[in-house]
Amino acid sequence: MSGNDRPVGQPTQTPNAPADPAGDAVLDSAFLRACRREPVPHTPVWFMRQAGRSLPEYRKVREGVGMLDSCMRPDLVAEITLQPVRRHKVDAAIYFSDIVVPLKAIGVDVDIKPGVGPVVEKPVRSRADLERLRTLEPEDVAYVTEAIGILTRELGGTPLIGFAGAPFTLASYLVEGGPSKNHEHTKAMMYGEPELWADLVDRLADITAGFLKVQIEAGASAVQLFDSWVGALAPEDYRRRVLPGSAKVFEAVAPYGVPRIHFGVGTGELLSLMGEAGADVVGADWRVPVDEAARRVGPGKAIQGNLDPAVLFAPREAVEQQAGRILRAADGLEGHIFNLGHGVLPDTDPQALTDLVSYVHEHTS
Repeated sequence: MSGNDRPVGQPTQTPNAPADPAGDAVLDSAFLRACRREPVPHTPVWFMRQAGRSLPEYRKVREGVGMLDSCMRPDLVAEITLQPVRRHKVDAAIYFSDIVVPLKAIGVDVDIKPGVGPVVEKPVRSRADLERLRTLEPEDVAYVTEAIGILTRELGGTPLIGFAGAPFTLASYLVEGGPSKNHEHTKAMMYGEPELWADLVDRLADITAGFLKVQIEAGASAVQLFDSWVGALAPEDYRRRVLPGSAKVFEAVAPYGVPRIHFGVGTGELLSLMGEAGADVVGADWRVPVDEAARRVGPGKAIQGNLDPAVLFAPREAVEQQAGRILRAADGLEGHIFNLGHGVLPDTDPQALTDLVSYVHEHTS
């Protein structure tokens, strides 16, 4: 048994609603209990990018289908989301999508190019460019509602995590026009046109919140905000120029009562600030030990993480040794969700993930 004996938060329930065994099982799942920092029967496990290129069944169903096209086909989204749950027996599914889907849905000319990533045809560099970003309406992503409807029926008692890209990371893609190592155009706008930057982040916060609301209303049991590039910032820049947007997203979905997870890469120096943004769970990458991450985040938050994805290429004994080290560091934390410190790498042996799930379950039961 891991966790402590002090329940924090209660499942959101509708008075006089008809009994829903699957729904009750989801609410009482190890994953949601850990998010709420309640006692758990075992440490829950899921992996970022668990549905993806590491699975041969994923590659098979994606043959000849572009990434963004696959995100807009409810049947395909449901199948891909379910694949790692069937294979690895993870404690949560994560909705298969991409962080640029809501941008595509509102008319941004963006495509995901193999080997490159999201590429924006007309970057946002001016006030006029900003005005092209309209509000996201539920009908813009009707396929999301349909896909989650399929998933909530198929998953039974397994929770579904919805997700979206955080305003900073979306802003960086929009301003740079694609992935960037140095984020020079992004930082030039942050420092040189602070009002334009603030308005861009604020608008993206509204778009992101709208996208998460659609997923929650369709049946997602938790949501995660990915801030993939925010580790490029100094703490003071994060506080002044990023935190308000992320906090706005978390505040917008707070009334739904579902757990909110915040994750970024290279964010060891930002963990305390990320803890202030409003999430219930903060994810840590592998650069900071999980107990130290919890100390930096502060009390009142569960911690998610944080095995280095590259460790999965080592022999099984080495993987278990590193996983055991994390579990020992997490012992005594109010809530811990085992995950990687970033996404599953494409060439990872799927069996290594299956074995890791079994190891964590067996050693925390």
